[in-house]
Amino acid sequence: MDRWDRIGRVAAYGAALALTPYLLIKVSWVVGSLLGLLPVGTGFGKVEWVVLNSATIGMAGIGIAVALALVRPWGMRIPGAPLALCAWVGTGFLVPVLPYAVLSSLPGSADGNPKSRSDAGPSMPVWEAALVQIGFVGMGLGLAIALPTYLRRRWPDAFAGRLGDSGEGSPTALPWMAVVGAAVGLVWLYWAVGGTAGVAHRGERDLAWHVLSGVFGLWAFVASAATWAAVRGRPARVPRWGPMVLGWLGSGSLFAWSGWKLPFTLYLAVAQPADAALPENLALAAVLHLAAVGAGAAMLRALVRTRLVSSNS
Repeated sequence: MDRWDRIGRVAAYGAALALTPYLLIKVSWVVGSLLGLLPVGTGFGKVEWVVLNSATIGMAGIGIAVALALVRPWGMRIPGAPLALCAWVGTGFLVPVLPYAVLSSLPGSADGNPKSRSDAGPSMPVWEAALVQIGFVGMGLGLAIALPTYLRRRWPDAFAGRLGDSGEGSPTALPWMAVVGAAVGLVWLYWAVGGTAGVAHRGERDLAWHVLSGVFGLWAFVASAATWAAVRGRPARVPRWGPMVLGWLGSGSLFAWSGWKLPFTLYLAVAQPADAALPENLALAAVLHLAAVGAGAAMLRALVRTRLVSSNS
């Protein structure tokens, strides 16, 4: 075991440990609401609240299992595709928002939770919010370190070589998913800098909404540029690991965050609760999230196929 493997081992165990309190907190919310000991979140009935938090319990459990799989011997024996898919979604959720998550946890921050208000507890105490924040940051940092060391052990040539090797790529190819991702990112960046077209409830905008719109908009552009470069094999001789890593993170961000926000957006559009609203027009938001999910999934497929083609050349 070399130095990087030891670092990855510590990071993986740290990620699993950091997310465990979040899992336990969510279990307490579900049990407490079912027993009538805790109120449900704003804008939700009991059924919706239990379903929402049960989903996050499942996501946290999968995240912990993925972190352990990156370091335990059985992680090298299980099928690679499902593990890579779960790791892609997990890193897409957490790594792109790490800077915001760290800054928002500082004293005086207006919002200490990198997730949307739909995930906030009915009356979350400070210690509970701190544990949730530690869970997000710890899991994000842990996956960011542990995942590359796992990939290096299991697929040593995954990011080897340079763009354009063996004549790979097509200078005339038009990756449609990169165009869609850039268009979605442009809208999010427009909202981030204060644009009002497509905003239905201007009073619901806050600093966190602007910052996160900017973060996701930037990552959408990063994903589009990285996928474009990988598919076209340009610029030539650039180390392949650069666009592959950025494309992995950016496409995961598009898929994971919009995949999370789309059901919540559709719920608000159908239920129309009086005490909950999003700033953006719900129909437009749903279209953007659907486009982001499709583009993110297509980007991952394009990156994997590009690497397989180059490996077989």
